Amino acid sequence: QVHLVESGGGSVQAGGTLKLSCKITGSTYFKYCFGWFRRAPGKEGEAVAHLKSDGTMTYADDVKGRFSISKDNDAHILYLYMGDLKPEDSADYYCAAAWICDTWLTGDGYRGQGTQVIVSS
Repeated sequence: QVHLVESGGGSVQAGGTLKLSCKITGSTYFKYCFGWFRRAPGKEGEAVAHLKSDGTMTYADDVKGRFSISKDNDAHILYLYMGDLKPEDSADYYCAAAWICDTWLTGDGYRGQGTQVIVSS
């Protein structure tokens, strides 16, 4: 069982930055893939970034160069740094974990309750 709790969302202007945090608790989670996905109102969830247990990071094309995923293994926190934010980045952001990356989009694995990000132009 893995429990995920996000924080750090908020409202910013375009071009601004936010850093999302996800506190991880549970057992034997260190082999999981961890990641972030987002869901805008009326839209399907979309992958944002993920971090495999071997350290490999993958980003969605529209966030490459602007977002950065990282994990503090001692503190058990997953981060998502978001820079140069755009209005189209506005969404609820979810922290997730699963044996296979991005399968959380189809309901596998675990997810947090989400944190809202609003970017105004």
